[in-house]
This record gives sequence, C-alpha cells and structure tokens, in this order.
Amino acid sequence: MTRVRRYLFTVGMILLAGTMLACGGPWRDGYFKKGVDRLTQDEVVERFGPPHTAKNPALGGDSVWTYRVPLSDKELASVSFSGLGDVVQTASALIGKAGPDGPKSMLYCYRYTLTFNEQKILKQWKREECMPGTKDLLNAD
Repeated sequence: MTRVRRYLFTVGMILLAGTMLACGGPWRDGYFKKGVDRLTQDEVVERFGPPHTAKNPALGGDSVWTYRVPLSDKELASVSFSGLGDVVQTASALIGKAGPDGPKSMLYCYRYTLTFNEQKILKQWKREECMPGTKDLLNAD
C-alpha cells in the first residue's frame, strides 16, 4: 500500500511542477523584468553572449542592444497548460507507457531590445516580433 501512495505522490508532484512551469511565459521575460535597474551589460553578455546589434553612443547616453531569439507557441503562452502534456508524457515514459509524438511547436522570431544607462545597468527592455504580424499571419484560418 505504501508503494502505491509513494507512486501517486511522485506523479502528483511531477504534475504540479509541470503546471507551475507551464504558467511562466518565456523565461527571458522574467529574467529581464527582474533585472531592470539591477542587471549589468556584463551579466547579460555572460548569459546570452554578445548582442546581435549594439548602439553605444561615443559621447555618453543610453546604449541599445538587440537579441533575436526563436520562441515557440508554448513559450509565448503566458498561461498555458500545454507544458502539462509534456510532463504527462515524461511521467508515462518513466512507467513504460510513453505516448506517441505529437505535433511540433511552431517557432517565431522575436527581438529583445535592451536599453542600458550610462552606468551599464539595464534601464528597460521590450520583446517584439522580428517581422511584426508574422505570428498572426501564420495562424490565420
């Protein structure tokens, strides 16, 4: 009887963890949101590498960096239970009942624009499509 309880507890914890992770949206959004007025340019480069473009004024002022990243449908959903399916498949695989491969996520290009102050601290950020309207166009009926 304790083996069954332990199994149910483990599966329940996996499902709970998956649900919590599925509700977060793109992890970069949280990283930059928490990093405003705190993250330095060096910390961003350490995590993401050099920016794809950088505008660093020679006479002082704000620097503007951009990074282009692919984001999937699952990452873009701010509150999504699609990640729960992945957790269920993983749990099923652990007990030998793996499900069939489902459809792959669509990837979209997004640009993160980061603005740093003269002290090289993140001042603001935004995420936008590399080509505005692409996601809507590809998902039109």
